[in-house]
Amino acid sequence: MDWYRRCVRLWERLPPVPRDLCAAALLLWAAYCISGSLLEHTGAENNSALVFVLAVMVISIITTGYAYGVVASLVGGFCINYFFMYPYAAFSLSHAGYPVAMFSMVAISIIVCALTSRVKLMAVEAVTREQNAKALYQMNQRLYEEKAAIQLKAAQENIRSNILRAVSHDLRTPLTAISGAATVLLESEEMRSEKSASLLTDIKEDADSLITMVENILSVTRIQDGQTPLKKREEMLEEVAGAAVVAIRRRFPGVPVATELSEDILYLPMDPILIKQVIVNLLENSIRHSGDFEHICLRLFRQENWAVVEVRDQGCGLSADLRQAIQNGEQLPQNLSGDSSRGMGIGLSVCQSIIKAHSGFFAAGNAPEGGAVFRFGLPMEEETAHG
Repeated sequence: MDWYRRCVRLWERLPPVPRDLCAAALLLWAAYCISGSLLEHTGAENNSALVFVLAVMVISIITTGYAYGVVASLVGGFCINYFFMYPYAAFSLSHAGYPVAMFSMVAISIIVCALTSRVKLMAVEAVTREQNAKALYQMNQRLYEEKAAIQLKAAQENIRSNILRAVSHDLRTPLTAISGAATVLLESEEMRSEKSASLLTDIKEDADSLITMVENILSVTRIQDGQTPLKKREEMLEEVAGAAVVAIRRRFPGVPVATELSEDILYLPMDPILIKQVIVNLLENSIRHSGDFEHICLRLFRQENWAVVEVRDQGCGLSADLRQAIQNGEQLPQNLSGDSSRGMGIGLSVCQSIIKAHSGFFAAGNAPEGGAVFRFGLPMEEETAHG
């Protein structure tokens, strides 16, 4: 069996054209030998035509294309006439019935060759369709798995948002009550120790900080879920910024906030409550995290078709990771300062979400002279927002 395997390997190594030519020649030679053997035993009556038709059919099966089978049909027809029809060893079409027999045999051989080649082509097409069907099935399975994963993630996000909203709603009322009670006690004329007054001040500040965080959580979850449509109307950005500065001064009475207003009147479509929240978050972020309590500046100006709001300080600046995350528009972590009670990440995430919902831009960096610079822009016209 070793010689057989070697022959098979040698045969498979041959190039396609020499291999097909050898196969056709061997099969025609085999048909010639078989027809000659039949002629010796049957005399003038032999089945050489059927033998050569069988050879042509096998040639069509094992070779590629129509050419080998057609050529084999012509060669077979010639061999039958020359070797196996009277007068032997001579090509003749003069005897009655020879032309019809000759051309019929050639035509039948060519038809068999064409049908065999067609069957091979159909088999190849069937294999191709099967492979395509498998590929489509696998792709469909992957798409189904991806869809299921997306749906699961969306469901998880929806559950998370619902939990955050429920917890935030439940926290807002007692926190407001705590802040109000601390304010009343601080403003009362009752005599108390310095330590008690300091504790009340800390209680009020922490309660106000938690209230701000709760409001930010509610805003960011509603905006991300699309459950809070923007209530845009034409407003003066100066008035919205002024209301934000008043809120900050009331919350941090000892921190001055400088303002630089634009020479142009910035009148544009916006949701004033949400934009005020953005400005309050940025100012509070500068006060709480910059380490600078004397150089907080709020600047408003127009830049082409954008109304730009800028908050500057001269504090410690922003880390490279935070600047990169804001520049790439990535979701910010909720704890950027190492103090989860401050909620810096939540506040900036709220700012990003609100400005994105307004089709604006949000950026942050460090000033050359030191300190952080937060900047966002709003389109001056509604068409710009949609364009």
